Amino acid sequence: MEIAKLGEFGLIERLTKDIQAKNESTKYGVGDDCAVLSYPDTQVLVTTDLLMEGVHFDLTYIDLEHMGYKSAMVNISDVFAMNGTPRQITVSLAISKRFTVEDMEQFYSGLRRACEKWNVDIVGGDTTSSYTGLAISITCIGECRKEDIVYRNGARDTDLICVSGDLGAAYMGLQLLEREKSVYYAQVEELQRKMKEAKAAGDEKQLSVLSSQMSTIATPDFAGKEYLLQRQLQTEARGDIINRLREAGIHPTAMMDISDGLSSELMHICKQSGVGCRIFEKNIPIDYQTAVMAEELNMNVTTCALNGGEDYELLFTVPIGDHEKIEQIEDVHLIGHITDQKYGQLLVTRDNQEFELMAQGWNPLKGKSE
Repeated sequence: MEIAKLGEFGLIERLTKDIQAKNESTKYGVGDDCAVLSYPDTQVLVTTDLLMEGVHFDLTYIDLEHMGYKSAMVNISDVFAMNGTPRQITVSLAISKRFTVEDMEQFYSGLRRACEKWNVDIVGGDTTSSYTGLAISITCIGECRKEDIVYRNGARDTDLICVSGDLGAAYMGLQLLEREKSVYYAQVEELQRKMKEAKAAGDEKQLSVLSSQMSTIATPDFAGKEYLLQRQLQTEARGDIINRLREAGIHPTAMMDISDGLSSELMHICKQSGVGCRIFEKNIPIDYQTAVMAEELNMNVTTCALNGGEDYELLFTVPIGDHEKIEQIEDVHLIGHITDQKYGQLLVTRDNQEFELMAQGWNPLKGKSE
């Protein structure tokens, strides 16, 4: 169904008609000029992300349901990174004519699945037309007690540096998808060239053979690389880690989620906290599939883990007195410690050499690494 057949309000009604609020702070959601939220005794957290087709995502290899899921999760992750609890989101879409109503229903299916996982209410948004593809803008609203909020500027000398999960897998998943996309289109272009030659020569038999080959171009074999694809295509916000920290009675001194790469995020914390750091290469958590893929692509796996981005794991610091507690928390890894600012921001390699950390993560305004 063409979106124009429903119109803006018809589309919104179709996508949101059975959404039920789960949070007491949601007094009124979709259906009026504004959502109505109530936070009488807590601090309100607000974050927003703008995702542009061709810049942040490529619909050649991510379907709209996964895109909806990922779009919600990257915003929910920001609220967790402040030690908060996500409660509501608003969703704004700019849609080109190539998308149908069913496409948007797929997008909302993924979006709602992500929200249901963390009991987040969809309370509003906007839709408009686009001449350049799909644009997605999501704002997430959360809450946190004033004394529980964790900023980037609280790291102190001797604090321990921790990360959740493993790093570099999402970036390796992206490299894998980009490689297979290039291979696929190279095959298509070569067959198109041969078909053009056959047509010019009037060789109907060869043209028939080439047309048959075009319809049977092999799809990529991703066996053994499923984890990499999952990490790139189905982003997960680490609210489970926040819950474990709370259960253990650990209050991080500084925290961020890793969207642009470990190096970049750690340097943000150091700059805003006025400190230095030392992290150890041997302690950086890397999955086996990530290491294998990096070797296959002739890339340095540590560089990928430091600068790849899109892991959406949590990077945080805790007081040194919490060392034993941290060691008891599953899927949290101690990778280094905070130092005095005068000692700089250093990576200690496996052979005990020290190198200054470089911010080489994703920079969307440059369209490449810094």
